[in-house]
Amino acid sequence: MKFLGRTIIFHGKHFADFYLEQTEGVQEKIEYVLRIVRQVENIPKKFFDHLSGSDGLFEIRVEFGSNIFRIFCCFDQGNIVVLFNGFQKKTQKTPKDQIDQAERLKKEYFEQKNKGNEKSKRGNKKV
Repeated sequence: MKFLGRTIIFHGKHFADFYLEQTEGVQEKIEYVLRIVRQVENIPKKFFDHLSGSDGLFEIRVEFGSNIFRIFCCFDQGNIVVLFNGFQKKTQKTPKDQIDQAERLKKEYFEQKNKGNEKSKRGNKKV
């Protein structure tokens, strides 16, 4: 089966807020890495990896100069990448509060999606 690429969507405004706070150079590098995530079937670990100890949470890895940035995300329907929060990594260990926020946003995303699906199913019932 031919790889058709991925779609990237945002959940909430956390990623957009993070992105807009960055310098133009960092924004360009983020866009470059997101293009790789969209277009490359087997994304190199340098740019994308599963977050160990999490349930389906991934991190997009961006390096610019000596700065390291992370964007948390998950997959939906196989080819949709849902972006949550981003941050600048200043220590070896990923901050627990950032992971907790991503987990919370992921849960919220799927809860909202499921509520939307339930509403559309009820709206399509035959009487």
